[in-house]
Amino acid sequence: MAMGLFRVCLVVVTAIINHPLLFPRENATVPENEEEIIRKMQEHHEKLQLEQLRLEEEVARLVAEKEALEQMVEEGQQPPEAHSAWDLWSTLCMILFLIIEVWRQDHQDGPSSECLASDEDELPGLGGTPLQGLTLPDKATLGHFYERCIRASTADVARTREFVEGFVDDLLEALRSLCNRDTDMELEDFIGVDSMYENWQVDRPLMCHLFVPFTPPEPYCFYPELWCSNRSVPLDRQGYGQIKVGRADGDPPGCICGKTKLGEDMLCLLHSKKSGVRPSGEVEDLLCAKECPYLDTMQVMKWFQKALTKAWHCIAHKYEFDLAFGQLNTPGSLKIKFRSGKFMPFTLTPVIQCDDSDLYFVSHLPREPCGRIPISSTEWLLSFAVYERHFLRMTAKTLPEGACHLSCLQIASFLLSKQSCLTGPNGLNNYHLKTALLHLLLSRRANDWKTSQLDARLHDLLCFLEKSLLEKKLHHFFVGNRKVPEAMGLPEAVRKAEPLNLFRPFVLQRSLYRTTLDSFYEMLKNAPTLISEYSLHVPNDHAGLPPKAAVP
Repeated sequence: MAMGLFRVCLVVVTAIINHPLLFPRENATVPENEEEIIRKMQEHHEKLQLEQLRLEEEVARLVAEKEALEQMVEEGQQPPEAHSAWDLWSTLCMILFLIIEVWRQDHQDGPSSECLASDEDELPGLGGTPLQGLTLPDKATLGHFYERCIRASTADVARTREFVEGFVDDLLEALRSLCNRDTDMELEDFIGVDSMYENWQVDRPLMCHLFVPFTPPEPYCFYPELWCSNRSVPLDRQGYGQIKVGRADGDPPGCICGKTKLGEDMLCLLHSKKSGVRPSGEVEDLLCAKECPYLDTMQVMKWFQKALTKAWHCIAHKYEFDLAFGQLNTPGSLKIKFRSGKFMPFTLTPVIQCDDSDLYFVSHLPREPCGRIPISSTEWLLSFAVYERHFLRMTAKTLPEGACHLSCLQIASFLLSKQSCLTGPNGLNNYHLKTALLHLLLSRRANDWKTSQLDARLHDLLCFLEKSLLEKKLHHFFVGNRKVPEAMGLPEAVRKAEPLNLFRPFVLQRSLYRTTLDSFYEMLKNAPTLISEYSLHVPNDHAGLPPKAAVP
């Protein structure tokens, strides 16, 4: 009897002390890496399995004792009531403990651990109250600010775009003329993406972002491998993928040069003359990484920059300006330099189409939306830029005339740009602003975006962004979002994928999170004054397109 009482007390005390809902650990922190999280989850799973086995043994023992008691009653013997009662209480306590544990697991499946702030001291002075103290200017001031500072500054967007597109057409045509169709990559027509083609460009100087798809020569083709649809991929690698180079006839990616005899004047596309077992880094070798059939972003960058340089030398005599690379670590970052001293930057990014969809694998972006740096040169970022442009155009057809959705995005982008100039760059960028707007467009009615409601929708956009920052959760608009209309034609693998959290870096990088949050609240604090001042005076600090550019 004493031993049974001790067992009951031990089980109850252990459950009370160790249960996180009753005695939460104040110093609990988020593990620093995915391996630690997986290891702890496995240990917890093993403990639950052991508890389940113990419960099954207890139940089996109770059944056996019940049968023995029934047999004793039939034989007229007196059953040991005390011992049976204590064993019953011990079993009931164990069952209660397991029920609480299972309930706790179900309860924790609701909010993600990534959405919770690690410490209360990470929140800045406003105490986390939504937009406390922010008083946006009235509708008249806000409208006047938009007309003077944003609409007026983007008046030459169409002319800039037309000039850049004409020059890029000529440049790519020259590049194609230099390529060998039997051994070199084939370039397709460019695709305009980002703010310039979505009509919300704010930053100066105006910049065109152009995708240039390319394909391998026959008989080879690219086999993209999406990582966003694979549950075994770590969270920080979702939104990326690899591109395997293989034969279009379905043969294995291995080379056939070992099966056939090549002439002395013939060169294998996948292997060099010196080595028959690995792809080299030359253009003729389809730009694969060493000792693997996957396309290498560094090799693509070098090939593209060399090809652009050769193409420009062929047509430079026709233009009265110079062409130079803007950022050496970004393939296709170019800058047109006029004799007057003015310049015009633009980017040509080599991309690979993902199957027959509007998804494209991008070799490199200046600031990647997923918030991480690829750990391997064979990792390619998955870009939804074309889908984003299509969604904005499709949504605009259902909105009232003169809808304010792009105006909200332009004002928010303007405020973020000015704040970055004051306090330096942080973890927030224009892609996050656009993602927040896309979520609002999908959740709000079309009539809510009338021109007269600019101030209310701008307030909603900033509120949504603040809530996302406090929760450290901003889901990618397309990955795992089944609310996206099927008319968009999004691949099913992307729709059914796990949601991708763009704010996940804030969970692991506390200093970056605090800097970003402080800068965001500072932006909100400065917004009314900044809007009022720029409404009265528009500084002339930007260089635009020359009145007449020399174009043949």
